[in-house]
Amino acid sequence: MPESEIALALADLRRALELGLTRIDGQLALLVQRSDQTDKELADLEARVTSLEKTRWPLPTLVALAAVASSVIVLIQTIGG
Repeated sequence: MPESEIALALADLRRALELGLTRIDGQLALLVQRSDQTDKELADLEARVTSLEKTRWPLPTLVALAAVASSVIVLIQTIGG
């Protein structure tokens, strides 16, 4: 095989390799962008959940209030009747 054909084949291989690497770089950049968006959405959701957890009444408090209310009702019924 002549030296010029080898050089041409190597140049074709180099172009193909550069094209493939450029395509891979683009795909990696897209994946990084999507990952950043997912991280931001996750942080937003965590903030929303934390906010909801702070504003809800805990179950033990509701149980205690129900017990006090039922005791008051029984006491009123006992005294009143």
